[in-house]
Amino acid sequence: MLLCASAVVLALGCKQSDKTMNQENPFFSEYTTPFHVPPFDNIKTSDYMPAFNKGMEEQNAEVAAITANKEAPDFENTILAYDKSGKILTRVSNVFFNLNEANTSDELQEIARTITPMMSKHRDEISMNPELFARIKEVYEKRNESNLDEQQIRVVEKYYRDFERRGANLEAAEKQQLKDINERLATLRVQFGENQLAEVAKNFKLVVDNEADLAGLPQAVIVAAAETAKSTGDEGKWVFTLSKPSLIPFLQYADNRDLREKIYRGYYMRGNNDNANDNKKITAEIVKLRAQKARLLGFDNFAAYVIDENMAKTTQNVDTFLNDLLKPAMAVAKKDLAEMQQLAKREGADFELQSWDWWYYAEKLRKQKFDLDETQIKPYLKLENVRDGMFAVANKLYGITFEKRTDLPVYQKDVETFEVKEGDGTHLGILYLDYFPRSSKSGGAWCTGFETAGWEDGKRVDPIVSIVTNFTPPAGDTPSLLSWDETTTLFHEFGHGLHGLFTTGKYTRTAGNVPRDFVELPSQVMENWAGEPEVLKMYAHHYQTGEVMPDSLIAKINNSSKFNQGFETTEYIAASILDMDWHKQTDPVNIDNVKEFEKQSMDNIGLIPEILPRYRTTYFSHIFNGGYAAGYYVYLWAAVLDNDAFDYFKQSGDIFNPEIAARFRQYCLAENGDDEGMIQYKKFRGQEPSLKPLLEKRGLN
Repeated sequence: MLLCASAVVLALGCKQSDKTMNQENPFFSEYTTPFHVPPFDNIKTSDYMPAFNKGMEEQNAEVAAITANKEAPDFENTILAYDKSGKILTRVSNVFFNLNEANTSDELQEIARTITPMMSKHRDEISMNPELFARIKEVYEKRNESNLDEQQIRVVEKYYRDFERRGANLEAAEKQQLKDINERLATLRVQFGENQLAEVAKNFKLVVDNEADLAGLPQAVIVAAAETAKSTGDEGKWVFTLSKPSLIPFLQYADNRDLREKIYRGYYMRGNNDNANDNKKITAEIVKLRAQKARLLGFDNFAAYVIDENMAKTTQNVDTFLNDLLKPAMAVAKKDLAEMQQLAKREGADFELQSWDWWYYAEKLRKQKFDLDETQIKPYLKLENVRDGMFAVANKLYGITFEKRTDLPVYQKDVETFEVKEGDGTHLGILYLDYFPRSSKSGGAWCTGFETAGWEDGKRVDPIVSIVTNFTPPAGDTPSLLSWDETTTLFHEFGHGLHGLFTTGKYTRTAGNVPRDFVELPSQVMENWAGEPEVLKMYAHHYQTGEVMPDSLIAKINNSSKFNQGFETTEYIAASILDMDWHKQTDPVNIDNVKEFEKQSMDNIGLIPEILPRYRTTYFSHIFNGGYAAGYYVYLWAAVLDNDAFDYFKQSGDIFNPEIAARFRQYCLAENGDDEGMIQYKKFRGQEPSLKPLLEKRGLN
């Protein structure tokens, strides 16, 4: 911030400085970079707050112009004007919030703590602006007699419903109460995320100083741990962290059971250690405030409020869906557990298996039943080959191409950029890929955007999509070799990327905007191609010899595809039910003991102690720091859709069937915001989805 020494300077010198700052701040005007990508090399931390402030001021002025308009409200002067408002705010938000997740710093976190509640307040002031809502309501009430087309009517209806759901119809005192709740929730979400990052990046590491304790671990995992040790100041030792590329191989292969327990406890106790990063009180307060919010807005609970907008429509439908699938999944998981226990006893184990034993003995059982373990697969899954394979799949399905660019600014040196083109060479968008863990990056994998597809001045705004992952990094002379889970994760996030790249539509509110339980269809359907034999032959080449993955190994992968699905489905459903239980609480809510609430939730479904929910409460960032509150179930809901969709390709005899691909692109990727989720799916499929392909794929039938 520029400080001035006198009133005279304040009147003269600061005015000139503001002008200079306006010229230099990259968020204040359209980017002049190739393809209008963010000029990361020119963005300074000090640019963010001025841009946020100016962006909010600009949008407030735009809203004021709408409400001051003396002409009768119509689509152009009210709905479209609002739909196109806030350009600077969108521009800076797209960069800041993405970088705060992918490449944060103390300075960015401090800005996030400041700006997040400010943004919440800003959105609420607009959503609860009575003059603006009155104009929107008037357009809404006359929508069917105003010569609007179908998409314009849909935009009007969506905005009217948005404003209702955000409190526009509340009395003044209730509006203030809702604003206070939203502002507090925004702050709590930031705190939750910061605590979780600290628990992973700062508060735990497993240091191994006895080489004998590495027994069972593949050499590549040992080399990677030695590299990590150098970066943490433990040179000469081996360090394992809670990031998945480090954690999962240790749980799968380390013979030292005590150390497996130690690292697993470190993982599942995140945010639950009664330290400065504890999330128990934060989660209890979030749940309490969300229940209050739901009551204010006329819903029984927060889950009902969320799901009212989804394909599922009611909490009862979600509960039935989850419980019906839990029964067969748990039965298969128990059968696998019994086999693993027998295997352990044959090897001389004198203990009952615990949750930290599952990965280790599942890997042994996989080897026994299918003569397959992860170390056989990984040499064929060099990151660059997997990347090129998914590009090739997209090319065969949709005709698009990917050209690597080295002339675009990036926010971190390891990030890759690609120009995406249609088959005829027309520019479609830009794709960023950010692969490897770092202490400044949140865990997991996600797809986001620095620019969303839209419409401006009669032409399409080209999207800028970003995929962020935490994959196994190169170590020593060994390149990045992916696990099978990492491979399918890359295909998954790429599916989200295709959704963003293909989105069409003239209106911000509806272009690419789909129900939460539809949004995982574009991503999950892409996973199906990853394991198809003809696709594996396209990309699974040995990193040393170039040999194509042999048919015998491909057969093993496919023969074992149903293995451990009981466990994976059960842990997922358990987390989904935990999410629902938290958000079905009715106001007033007073949760004194978060751990006991979670235990009771899992006891109610009979979850066996050898399986924990995929995410426990205190590190369940999807629902407490992300957009999946009362919505974690959506991955399984969308799995019904994606398995049915891929079965459609399979039944045609061609997994690259061009006609089916064209319809999927049109109805489920490009125009998916044009109508409700199931309507769009039925336009593609010609019928409602069947549960049968999902049950068959997971071996739950």
